[in-house]
Amino acid sequence: MQRLRDVLRRVTPGDSGDGGAPDVPTGGAEPTADSGDSSELRSDGGERTDSPRTSSELRSDGGATVTGERTDSETGTLRSLTSSDFVQSIPFWLPPFLLMAFFVYGAIGWNLVISLTDFSGLILPEYAISEFDLEMYRQAFSDPTFWTAARNTLVLLVVFTTVCLLFGMLLAILIDQGIRFENTFRTIYLLPMSLSFVVTAKFWAWMYNPQIGMINVTLRQFGLGFLTTQWISNPSTKLAAVIFALIWQYSGYAMVVYLAGLRAIPTAHYEAARVDGASTIKMYWRVILPQLRASTMSAAVVLMVFALKAFDFLYVMFGNHPGPAADILATMMFREAFGSNNWAYGSAIAIVLFGMALAVVTPYLYSEYRRGEL
Repeated sequence: MQRLRDVLRRVTPGDSGDGGAPDVPTGGAEPTADSGDSSELRSDGGERTDSPRTSSELRSDGGATVTGERTDSETGTLRSLTSSDFVQSIPFWLPPFLLMAFFVYGAIGWNLVISLTDFSGLILPEYAISEFDLEMYRQAFSDPTFWTAARNTLVLLVVFTTVCLLFGMLLAILIDQGIRFENTFRTIYLLPMSLSFVVTAKFWAWMYNPQIGMINVTLRQFGLGFLTTQWISNPSTKLAAVIFALIWQYSGYAMVVYLAGLRAIPTAHYEAARVDGASTIKMYWRVILPQLRASTMSAAVVLMVFALKAFDFLYVMFGNHPGPAADILATMMFREAFGSNNWAYGSAIAIVLFGMALAVVTPYLYSEYRRGEL
C-alpha cells in the first residue's frame, strides 16, 4: 500500500505534498502559470509567449511581422509633413513660381533655342538639334556694329553707375547734416525716378532742343552762346547727353540708399572719430565710407540693371536708329529682330545682353549668400 501511494503521488500534478519541484512532462520543460514566467517551452524546443510582443512577432520562417507601432510612426511622420510650413505654403508660392518659370525663364530658354537656328523672315526654322549651331554668335562677333553697340553699352553702364553713386553719396551726406526742409529736398531729388523713360526722354528731347531748349537758351542768356550745340544730333555729345539725362533721373535713388546707410551708422562712431582728432574728410574716408559698402553694392547693381534697360529712353528719343554714337545692344537687338526680321540674330544679341545682366547680378547674389542674407 505504501508503494501504491507513492506511485499516485508522483502521477498527480500539484499534489506532491513535499513542496518540491513540479513534475516535468516528457520531451521538455513547460513552466506553469504558478511559476510567474510568461513563456513556455514547446515540445520542439521552441518558446511560446502568451503575452503580445511589443513591436514585432516571429514568423514561422524566422522573419518579423511589424505590428501597430510602426504604422503609428508612419502616420505621425505623415501628419508632421502635412503640418509643416513648407507644405502649407505651397498654394501661395507654387502658382506664381510656375507662372514665372514659364513666362520668364521659359521665354529665355526659347530665345536661346531660336538663337541657335537661322530663323529670319516669315519662314519658320527647323527645330532639329542636328541643325543647331553658333552661326549667329559668330556673325555677331564679326560684326563691327555689334562691337560699337557693346562699347556704348559698357560706357553707359560704367559712367552712368559711377556718377550716379558719387552724386547720390554727396547728396546723402549733405542732407544727413540736419539741414532745414530735409524731407522737401529728399522728395525733390527722388521725384524724377518716379517718371517713366518715355516721359524723361520727351522732357530731355525738349531740353536739348538747339533752338528753344532750356540748356542752349540758358547758355545764351549768360553769354556762353559759343557752348551751344545740337546736343542729341552731334555724335560727339549724343551719348553724353543720354547719360546725363539718366543720371538726373536716378541719382535720387542712390541718394536714398546712401542716406539709409548713413542713418544706420551709430552716432558713437562719429563721436569716437572726432575724439581721436580726425578731420571731417578723414572721418568719412576712414570710418563712414567703409561702412557704406553694402549700400554701394546694392545701389550699383540696381543702377547697372537700369542702364541695361535704357532701351525705352533711346527708342523714344531716337527711334530704331540712334546712330553709331548712341547705339547700344538693346536697340540693336530690337532693330535686327523687329526691324529687319532677323529673329535668330536678334535672339543671339539678346542672349549676349542677358549674359551681361548675369555678370552684374551674380557677384552680388554670391556676396549676399556668403553673408547669409540669401
